[in-house]
Amino acid sequence: MQYQVTVIGSGPGGYVAAIRCAQLGMKTAIIEKYDTLGGTCLNVGCIPSKALLDSSEHFHNAAHTFKEHGIDISEPKVNLAQMISRKAGVVKANVDGIAFLMKKNKIDVLKGVGSFVDKNTVKVTSSSDGKETTITTEKVIIATGSKPTPLPFASFDKKRIISSTEALELKEVPKHLIIIGGGVIGMELGSVYARIGAKVSVVEFMDSLIATMDGTMGKELQKATKKLGMEFYLGHKVTAVENKGKEVVVKAEPKAGGAAIELTGDYCLVSVGRKPYTDGLGLDKVGIELDRGKIPVDDHLKTKVDNIYAIGDVVRGAMLAHKAEEEGVMVAEQLAGQKPHINYLLIPGVVYTWPEVASVGYTEEQLKEQGRAYKLGSFPYKALGRARASMDLDGLVKILADKNTDEILGVHIIGARAADMIAAGVVAMEYRASAEDVSRMSHAHPTYMEAVKEACLAATANRPIHL
Repeated sequence: MQYQVTVIGSGPGGYVAAIRCAQLGMKTAIIEKYDTLGGTCLNVGCIPSKALLDSSEHFHNAAHTFKEHGIDISEPKVNLAQMISRKAGVVKANVDGIAFLMKKNKIDVLKGVGSFVDKNTVKVTSSSDGKETTITTEKVIIATGSKPTPLPFASFDKKRIISSTEALELKEVPKHLIIIGGGVIGMELGSVYARIGAKVSVVEFMDSLIATMDGTMGKELQKATKKLGMEFYLGHKVTAVENKGKEVVVKAEPKAGGAAIELTGDYCLVSVGRKPYTDGLGLDKVGIELDRGKIPVDDHLKTKVDNIYAIGDVVRGAMLAHKAEEEGVMVAEQLAGQKPHINYLLIPGVVYTWPEVASVGYTEEQLKEQGRAYKLGSFPYKALGRARASMDLDGLVKILADKNTDEILGVHIIGARAADMIAAGVVAMEYRASAEDVSRMSHAHPTYMEAVKEACLAATANRPIHL
């Protein structure tokens, strides 16, 4: 078969790139090694984790807040098998939706491992029977994503020492779940199991949780999740992880010196990051060499080979599904002769704990490092009428603005519905709004978004109305 564009990998970056190419009139194929489309995000990442986060939040509310709301029920019990089953149904609906979109846009789906024969020829090896099919193509977009990173001294045994993939399929609520890594994945899955009764201990090498985000967010998230009973060992380096059959022993020592710790649990989730997945691509056949595991690309996401592009987790930048989607669209539109652009500073990051955490733009730490003069305005959720009504009092909105021009430089939110609210911050910053601009816009009452208005008032002239 002959194609104008072939996409290798069907995650958010790959399937979006394929759809946009097809919309622009290109004959397109997409290659996927697994039985289902959607990649990590839809199958073992974003979507299933959010399904479990929502289920566990419902359980937590039934157990802890229903009574105050005037809802009397008998003591709720966790049916983990049903939670996992519902999660599987959510995944299937999304995966089936992607398959429908491929048919709708007349994109050929080729199942198997895609590898280069040369820059215009790709071999597809069936994962089921090993049968090989060869296609020719004018352009190739690599979108093969990433996979969890193990510790050098603790490989995933998928029984007691697990990755996020296995954590989404547990058959029992852990008695004591030890999590190595207090980033997004560790905190999300940790909160799932803490809500439904597990003791959860988080060991983090950095001195704060979600260390790539604004420091205030990590401090506030730690306060909020401590209420779930989660324990934290920040600034600790893990030195050993041992599976002893029915339990796991984790040893760690504080970076600043002092006594080492030893934790014993029944499961250990290693969530120290993800690494690009390029196995089996045959990059050597086209002369592409990896740079610290990633595929080097230019500002147009083109590799050193003029007809091969790469997007998403296999290239530099944040490993985010929506970042991969934007890159997929950008490459497709470039191939059609358009001139799209991505402002990487304005790609938001979200942690789907409860309270949620969402950020866009510069952190306060980055502004200090740059020596840039800035103003700070913040407003707590507990001062919001809407938050009082819903009993979601944890959190705050933090606005960073240029000291001289008042242009918004960063928006950081921890609180109920932060994941949805951050879009307003992205819009404001895309249009280079000032804090005063936002503070003078009418915000519906009562809403969580009023905290954004009030934080902008605080940043503009230290004049919040409701504080």
